[in-house]
Amino acid sequence: MCYPASARLVPGDAILLAKPVGCSPEPFYNRFVSAGGPELFVICKSCGSEVSPYITECPYCGNRLRKRAPKIDRDGRVAEKRRRRPPAPSLPRLRSDEIPGIRPDSRPYATVLLVVLGLAGCLVWRTSLLDLSQLAIAGKPGSHWWRLFTAPFTYDNTGYAFATLVAIALYGWLLERRHGPVAVLLLFLIGGVGGIAVTAAAYAAPLALGGNGGALALLCAWVTADLLAIRAGEDVEADLMGTAAIAAVVALMPLVVKDASWIADGVGILAGFAIGLPLARLRAR
Repeated sequence: MCYPASARLVPGDAILLAKPVGCSPEPFYNRFVSAGGPELFVICKSCGSEVSPYITECPYCGNRLRKRAPKIDRDGRVAEKRRRRPPAPSLPRLRSDEIPGIRPDSRPYATVLLVVLGLAGCLVWRTSLLDLSQLAIAGKPGSHWWRLFTAPFTYDNTGYAFATLVAIALYGWLLERRHGPVAVLLLFLIGGVGGIAVTAAAYAAPLALGGNGGALALLCAWVTADLLAIRAGEDVEADLMGTAAIAAVVALMPLVVKDASWIADGVGILAGFAIGLPLARLRAR
């Protein structure tokens, strides 16, 4: 190919020039500075010199050009920075009245409160601040009526506390998602505090503590809806076998812990089914 000597090549452009007579026109590509090729130089911001893009410091003034040398791919090009993977899509929290018949997502504040009070009652009497007899029911409460409200949150056995608080945390959270915090607090008051009160009234020298009645009230109220669905011939996704195992562990605590009350168990079970039945029917509407 022949080109006039006065022709100037512009980087990145394909130049079509005519040959002298007898020559056919052909396109000419500047392969080294065409679009898509590696950069020939970069400009130093300090001294304005043209330097190689593969060095980290300017050889003329010592100015820092980049933190590290760029990576080169197989074709001799500067590898581009990989973009971070976008975050996985997730559904936002359900807002109030967004879907009719479904409660909006909310934090289980009532359940967390019950669990925290139970943990505090399990630990506070072991300090020098309070004595166990000041929190639990040991004899008729008499003028110390407030012990009826502290005894359901007091535990003198670690296994008893663990089993009861796990049941309260699990089924209180599930029930609060369905019906809100008021139902959880009401059930625990009737099953826990009410169970301790009935125990104190039934014995001449009562000894009772722990929230086994409240835990069973929450569990039975939650499982009532699934039992009604099974009775109607519907399929349920709940693990009823696991629920039955947890209920048996909590209900049989009086066999191994003398301070746990059988009467509180019965009051909690009755309260759970009595309140859980209208709640389940209300939810089904």
